[in-house]
Amino acid sequence: MRQEWHQIRNPGLELGSLTNDLAAPEVLGLDRWRTLPRAQMPPWEDMDEVGQVCGVLSGVPPIVAPYEVEELRTRLALVCEGRAFVLQGGDCAETFADNTESHLIANARTLLQMAVVLTYGASLPVIKVARVAGQYTKPRSSPTDALGLPVYRGDLINSLEATPEARVADPQRMIRAYANS
Repeated sequence: MRQEWHQIRNPGLELGSLTNDLAAPEVLGLDRWRTLPRAQMPPWEDMDEVGQVCGVLSGVPPIVAPYEVEELRTRLALVCEGRAFVLQGGDCAETFADNTESHLIANARTLLQMAVVLTYGASLPVIKVARVAGQYTKPRSSPTDALGLPVYRGDLINSLEATPEARVADPQRMIRAYANS
């Protein structure tokens, strides 16, 4: 008898193992990322200004509430068990200029239409994850573009405008990215 992908269970995966790691943040190493190599660090000219901006951002409310993270985690556990399907969609890279109501509605509509098709086809609930509100940076393989200008790293870092001034990494753009998210 042929099994569909969603009928196959992972015997080594238990729901409890997905949620038991909340106890000890020091064990999880939540700040461990600070010790890792930073291959994509923007070329900030003023690290004091970066520190000030980070200070401002550390004092603002989170973009996502903890209960929303837990809800997604619970739903993704269903995906791991083969009892749901995950659909992620959205722009590969966002710009401040495209952060409009009509653009977001169009993206949401497309995601919902795709989810309807998948729900029908898979006969499973579809967990929809919108790729919005924060795709304001992109890694780059070279520090300069074909014109010899600093490479455009996304609206969070610098501007797409092809001038030396616009391509300077500006820490204040991080605050705008937070506001747009």
